[in-house]
Amino acid sequence: MNFVRALALMVCVSPIFAQYGGPAILVRGQAPSTMTASQIDFQPSLGVNMGYASGLGGVSVDNQGRFTTDSSYFVSANAAISGMHSWRHMKLGLNYSISGSHNPQAAFFDGITQSLSIGLTRTLSRHVALSFNTSAGMSSQNNQGVTLLSTVPFDPSTLYRPTNDFYDNRTIFVSSQVNLSVQKSTRLSYSVGADGFLTRRRSTALYGVGGLGARGDIMYRVGRRSTIGVAYNYIHFAFNGIFSSTDAHTVVGTYARTLTRSTEFSGYVGVSRYETKFVQTVAVDPAIAALIGIGSAQRVVYSVNTTPNFAARLSRTVHKGTIFVSAGRAITPGNGLFLTSTSTTATAGYSYTGLRRWSLAASSSYGYSNSVGNVIGNYSNFNANLNAGRKIAPHTSGTLGFNMSHAVSGDFKNYNKWQYAVNLGLSFTPGDVTVRFW
Repeated sequence: MNFVRALALMVCVSPIFAQYGGPAILVRGQAPSTMTASQIDFQPSLGVNMGYASGLGGVSVDNQGRFTTDSSYFVSANAAISGMHSWRHMKLGLNYSISGSHNPQAAFFDGITQSLSIGLTRTLSRHVALSFNTSAGMSSQNNQGVTLLSTVPFDPSTLYRPTNDFYDNRTIFVSSQVNLSVQKSTRLSYSVGADGFLTRRRSTALYGVGGLGARGDIMYRVGRRSTIGVAYNYIHFAFNGIFSSTDAHTVVGTYARTLTRSTEFSGYVGVSRYETKFVQTVAVDPAIAALIGIGSAQRVVYSVNTTPNFAARLSRTVHKGTIFVSAGRAITPGNGLFLTSTSTTATAGYSYTGLRRWSLAASSSYGYSNSVGNVIGNYSNFNANLNAGRKIAPHTSGTLGFNMSHAVSGDFKNYNKWQYAVNLGLSFTPGDVTVRFW
């Protein structure tokens, strides 16, 4: 109740000052401010593709206990819509795609893939704004990484979403953030928010996870180009199918700066204190085992640890495109095989649609994690994507896509695998559409 009263008081007593116009604040999940556009027309597209994929792996092993993979040609059809629209008191950003694929030589991996990113901002009063960001998806291959989207006003990497799954297993996830921001003065602002996420996997051998969290920050503009602040974040997540959960408290100092009209830096650094609980199977003393007839037993393990927590993003906006690099370290829910982990990641991306006939998008990411939950050990994942398109007729483009990923573990040899996919296709973009709320 005290928290609710304090929040209501901040909203009510906020005086009338100019809105925040500084660099994007990464701890609030904001995309680079230099990317922000008042309106990008909603544009649908349709496409067909054919290609080849190798390294497809279900949750299975051969009779020698080794991980097995498949390769197959595939055909797919897809549809998408993306854009941004602004009203007097509201802004909506959307990116949605759906595709269906068929793998003649590996029908187990057939299925529907969907991806949704939506950002909605509503101005409640002159200096109070409410924002809602969601990323959701359904896929059998979750090694596509994350990148900045020109039509969505948030950074997808700041949400909890599976990006380093080892198995090509049907996964459904949704991750959302809600933020209430109050601009108390031209320099001072507050923000409080909540997080929620849910991940479920088809295989009962893999673990799903759900979580809830809360956070708050205070930001102060020290000049026209720079903003400093402090933020607190709490997150709790628990796994289904196993007794295991984690509670993490994080405090960070933040800094953001506009370097040039098109270049921006934002980051934070601090510490996380996390508590983990999980069930561990241990061997029973041989003498006791001989008496009671069992060789192992289970015990509940509880531990409290601290770890550095940081993130940084450098971005540059070019005409109809964005270049960015980012890095960070945080507590994550793992990947369904490994549970609670400390993960260090690095990502780079580039997208460009400014050429008359060409468009290009490329991204790469690397993550190194240490599992501190059910299975103790390290694992890492590298991923690279390249997508190019060339206009060949009115509203029609030829497309080329390439994806490569590599999973590695120094502790578990069966975790190592390469995966490749290449495709060619056609994309049809008929024009812009009008978006209304009924």
